[in-house]
Amino acid sequence: MTLPLIQIYDTTLRDGTQSEGFNLSANDKIRIAQKLDELGVAFIEGGWPGSNPKDVEFFERARDMQWKNSLIAAFGSTCRVKGGPEDDANIKALIDSHTPVCTIFGKSSTLHVKEVLLTTNEDNLRIIEQSVAYLKANDKRVIYDAEHFFDGYKLDSVYALETLQAAIRGGAETVVLCDTNGGTMPWEVESIVSVVKEAVLHPFGIHTHNDSECAVINSLIAIRAGAIQAQGTINGVGERCGNANLVSIMADLELKMGYACLPKGNISKLYDLSHFVAEVANLTPDEHLPFVGKSAFAHKGGVHVAAMRRNAQSYQHIEPELVGNKMRVVVSDLAGRGNLLSKAEEHGVEVESAEVLPVLNEIKELESRGFSFEAAEASVTMMLKRQEYGYKPPFELVDFFVNVEHRQGRGLLAEATVKVKVQGELFHTAAEGNGPVNALDLALRKALIGYYPQIEKFHLSDYKVRILDSDHGTEAITRVLIDTRNTTSRWSTVGASTNIIEASWRALSDAVEYGLMVAH
Repeated sequence: MTLPLIQIYDTTLRDGTQSEGFNLSANDKIRIAQKLDELGVAFIEGGWPGSNPKDVEFFERARDMQWKNSLIAAFGSTCRVKGGPEDDANIKALIDSHTPVCTIFGKSSTLHVKEVLLTTNEDNLRIIEQSVAYLKANDKRVIYDAEHFFDGYKLDSVYALETLQAAIRGGAETVVLCDTNGGTMPWEVESIVSVVKEAVLHPFGIHTHNDSECAVINSLIAIRAGAIQAQGTINGVGERCGNANLVSIMADLELKMGYACLPKGNISKLYDLSHFVAEVANLTPDEHLPFVGKSAFAHKGGVHVAAMRRNAQSYQHIEPELVGNKMRVVVSDLAGRGNLLSKAEEHGVEVESAEVLPVLNEIKELESRGFSFEAAEASVTMMLKRQEYGYKPPFELVDFFVNVEHRQGRGLLAEATVKVKVQGELFHTAAEGNGPVNALDLALRKALIGYYPQIEKFHLSDYKVRILDSDHGTEAITRVLIDTRNTTSRWSTVGASTNIIEASWRALSDAVEYGLMVAH
């Protein structure tokens, strides 16, 4: 049996922006909409016309753009109770947005009709039908969002279904069942949606919120029960606890359930889209998201990695590449030889199984003293590289000295001297910096630049410090993570010590050595 094509209705640009900390400019909205169009979602909800200048600008710009796969939708509400759609400012703004699709919401719950709208059940049905019909008469495709549908159904199932029929009489092409408060359980969704399918005999969709951590499963259950449209947001952003995560829904539909919802092959763009949306919103990506988080296919346990080296699917539910992700092996005190051998292969380090044992023991020992190698793969790579037969390090530290003092007229001053051997030659250099780590970095660069001019392209892009045992006060162990990049690569290194300068030096020297010997 051929399963129906499921319409993906994205509301990241409207419902998603109701999430705390998720803010988009008009230009951000355009950029995300272009990515969504490239992915191939059916509908992109741009915002609420007239509600704010950003949405006005978005619809003005979107009007003149070419959209290859997606239809742009404007969002609003049914007309006011005291009046009709022909003189309603909200309805007029929807028409003036010049979008091919308008999505309006109305009340499905008698509680909201009586206590929020302060009207009668009959008048609520009137404004639903008339609002949809008026938009249809103005050449709009109309999607009707039945707000609070599931809660309303539990209060008065007959009336909740009547609101859907009112929208259908008005000409709505799809009526969408909304779990607006996010509290409906999966078995309730299954039961209610089954009734809707038999009662309305009309295309319907699902719009769920995640307040009970059920948004994705509720959406999938509704689709299995007959829904032809799934509404949600990228990465599940949204008000309160968020909306249904469309990334997971799309992956599950296509890879697990046999439905099509995107142009063929486009499911592989999910990883890039997820991270793009987070980046545009200036948010740190949630790397533990299913399917698209960097940790979604990261393996840490030694037993797991050993099994996967025999069969990659032994601890993975899909091939990561199907969604644009990749498998990663994480090195920590839980690692086995397989973890290190996989890491060596990944970075082209030639070591035998027996040669990784000293590194494995060293990692376990260092992690017990405060190191953490999960986010510092470059440090692990260098430990393995140093086991490689014939390996010669690019430089050797003899000693270093760091001084921080306050000088009258100049304020705080940091100065560092380093003594290193480079290809048998001893260099003794000094540098001033805006802090002790910066001074160390500059002094080391000064010593190495003559032999390794590529060091000029190394840039310290992040420096993180964490106190591990704060109950020890100023004697606590400090962990330092350094991120370094050049024009093509980025890598992370770690150091830990009760002395922050020693911890920083270890992370810094690993970063430079990795950049010179491994990074491309």
